[in-house]
Amino acid sequence: MDFKDYYEILGVKKDASQDEIKRTYKKLARKYHPDVSKEADAETRFKALGEAYQVLKDPEKRAAYDQLGSNYQAGQDFNPPPNWDAGFEFNGGDFAGGDNADYSEFFESIFGHGFGSTQGRHQRRGHNARGEDHHAKVLIDLEDAYLGATRSVTLQSPEIDSSGHVVNKQRTLKVKIPKGVKQGQHIRLSGQGSPGMGSAPAGDLYLIIEFKPHSIYRVDGNDIYLDLPLAPWEAALGASVKVPTPLGPVDLKIAAGTPGGRKLRLKGRGIPSKAPGDLYVITQLSIPPANSDAAKALYQKMQEELAYNPRSKLGV
Repeated sequence: MDFKDYYEILGVKKDASQDEIKRTYKKLARKYHPDVSKEADAETRFKALGEAYQVLKDPEKRAAYDQLGSNYQAGQDFNPPPNWDAGFEFNGGDFAGGDNADYSEFFESIFGHGFGSTQGRHQRRGHNARGEDHHAKVLIDLEDAYLGATRSVTLQSPEIDSSGHVVNKQRTLKVKIPKGVKQGQHIRLSGQGSPGMGSAPAGDLYLIIEFKPHSIYRVDGNDIYLDLPLAPWEAALGASVKVPTPLGPVDLKIAAGTPGGRKLRLKGRGIPSKAPGDLYVITQLSIPPANSDAAKALYQKMQEELAYNPRSKLGV
């Protein structure tokens, strides 16, 4: 997938004001509208202009696009990195805009999965209307879900300054992470959204929980997965081995003849809740290297005495 330079498509500089972007789009949209333009590629150009304007006219989309695309140029191979939008504060719900437009794969890869929206922002508000709710994805350590924690969370949200340019405003909040929190769960911070009109209360801030990538664990709902390396003799003869868990190591009995890829369950050692998850251990055979004469001799002896063919079931 190629990166799209929306500024280049509209023919404006990256520091263009919101008013300049609006004026430029209107001028080009009139020029390339398929109903009036004589240009051979009018329809394609008009569609590209519309997509670029859909992003750059909106402070939230524009700030997100600028943050994500700062190291890319038009035509470069592009894939959004995981959780690139963490810490980005936005209003509303469906970031794609809800207008059923036919956007490119590039657009959908960034904005097509509920990142944020401006739906509520353009609605007419009364003199005493409650403030809009905000949302933000935050990354926490897996261990915080086991123990609970209080963490400082830094969020950034776009706003338009006095000169009509989009700037990012940062704020840091202390947030209590409850024990047993799940991936995708929302934590509500009352009154931390947009201020209300008149005497109406402020909106709320909803933090969307995601776990940081872990060096050894994988998360699936309330369950945790761990790849457990075993030496050949542990798998063949059986053993009792130490297995790490987020709350500390436990002893696990390995039955004789355990193959690689077997799933062993440690009941109730997943993420805690009313119905706690499990921790699944996936056995992985770890082969010692033949990096000495003694090791090579041992492998040769095994080859001669065991006469083992691991491919016998393949008929070869």
